[in-house]
Amino acid sequence: MASVNIYDAKTQFSKLVKRVRAGEVIIIADAGVPVAKLVPFENPKQPRVLGADRGKIWLADDSFSAFTPEEIEQIVNNPIDPTERPAPPVGKKSRPAKRKPSRAKKR
Repeated sequence: MASVNIYDAKTQFSKLVKRVRAGEVIIIADAGVPVAKLVPFENPKQPRVLGADRGKIWLADDSFSAFTPEEIEQIVNNPIDPTERPAPPVGKKSRPAKRKPSRAKKR
């Protein structure tokens, strides 16, 4: 993987495109910090065909039927409370992940 700065990328863009066409990956950097990647374009392997999955996907006959009175009663009497969460495993304390310091330049 080659890396070039923005100025060189602008002045030698056609040469970089030739290298990318040959399969190389080019990283464009701004003051040493990677900001873009030039990669070869890959065409889709096969064209997508409308209806190719016909007969493979189905819905149950009662997919859109109304709830029965028993189902409604169960939903009303046993609501799902999103604030209830399972307790964390015993012996392991969860800690927030450490963040890596930003390498971007402050302007």
